[in-house]
Amino acid sequence: MGDLSLLRERDDMPEDLLRVDASQLHEHLGGPTLIHLPGRRPEPLFVSVLMHGNETTGWDAARRVLRRYHQDGGLDLPRALSLFVANTAAAAQGLRHLPEQPDYNRVWPGGEIQHGPEAATMREVVERMADREPFACIDVHNNTGMNPHYACVNVLERQALHLATLFSRTVVYFERPRGVASMAMAALAPSVTLECGKVGQAHGTRHAAEYIDACLHLAELPEHPVPSHDIDLFHTVAVVKIPPEISFGFGDNGYNIDFVSDLERLNFRELPAGTPLARVNGIDRLPLEVRDEHDRAVAERYFGIEQGELRTRRPLMPSMLTADAAVIRQDCLCYLMERQALKADG
Repeated sequence: MGDLSLLRERDDMPEDLLRVDASQLHEHLGGPTLIHLPGRRPEPLFVSVLMHGNETTGWDAARRVLRRYHQDGGLDLPRALSLFVANTAAAAQGLRHLPEQPDYNRVWPGGEIQHGPEAATMREVVERMADREPFACIDVHNNTGMNPHYACVNVLERQALHLATLFSRTVVYFERPRGVASMAMAALAPSVTLECGKVGQAHGTRHAAEYIDACLHLAELPEHPVPSHDIDLFHTVAVVKIPPEISFGFGDNGYNIDFVSDLERLNFRELPAGTPLARVNGIDRLPLEVRDEHDRAVAERYFGIEQGELRTRRPLMPSMLTADAAVIRQDCLCYLMERQALKADG
C-alpha cells in the first residue's frame, strides 16, 4: 500500500479564518490544506505558505490580500487562487518542522525523499494543481539572517524570470537543494520562491501581499527576454554545513568555530579572497562541509585555515548566513553564489 497523504482540500475561505494567526491554524485546518477559491480569470495562481512552520509572512500576506476581496461574506478575486497552507502542526509550535517530521520543503517530487506521508502529500498537491493548469506558482518564505528581499527560480526561462523580477531585481537561480516546492511546480507553470526577510517585519508582509495581489491581476506573463539592466542574477553554486561533531558559536567563546559576531552582515556582499569568518580552535582540519550543485565535496575550493582563522580562498558571495544555531543544525550555515549573466536571447 502506498504512503497515505495528509492533504485536506476545501473550496471556501471563511472570513473568520482570516483573523487566525499562523500558530492557531492547526486548530482550524487540522493539517496541510489546499484551498481553491474562484476568480474572474479561471487559471489559478498557486501560492504556498508555511512550508516552514516558523516562517509566517506568507500566511500573513495571503490573509491580508484575501481580506481586501471579501464582499458581503463572499470573495471577488480577479483570478482564481489555490492556497496551500502547509505545516500547520509546526506553525502551532513556532518551529521550522517538528522533530519527527522531515523538512516540508525537501519532500516535493524530484527530491531525495520520496516516501512517507509528507512526500505523498506534496505529490498529491502537484497532481491536483496539474489538473487545474495554474497560471503561476509562488512559494513564500522568510530568512533567519540579514538578507535583502529576493526571488529564486529553478529554471532560467523568460516567464519565470519576469515573475521573479516583479518581486525584486535580485534573483537567485539554484538547482540544489532538490525537493523544493518551486522546483516541483515549475513543471506546471512559471514558478518562484520569495524570500521576504525576517519573520515579523511589517514591510516583508506588505511586500509579499502587494506582490500576490499584483500577480492576481496579471493577464499574462511576458515572453520576451528580461532586459539585463532590470535584473541582478546570481547562481547558487554550493551549500555550506557544519558537521554535527563540530561545536560553534559567535564571538570569542572557545568553540571549535567562533564566528565573527556580525557574520549575518556578510550576506549578499561580494567577499574577496582572504576574508576572515571565524577563529578555529582545537581542530586541525577544515570544519565545514561544502557541497556543490553536483553533490561534490568542495570545501577546500572555497575555504582554508590561516593563522588560526577560517578564511575565504576565493571571491564569493554568501546568502542566508544566520546566527540561529537551530536553523544551522537543521538546514545549513549558508549558500554560496556567483553572478550569472543572462544569455543574449534571455
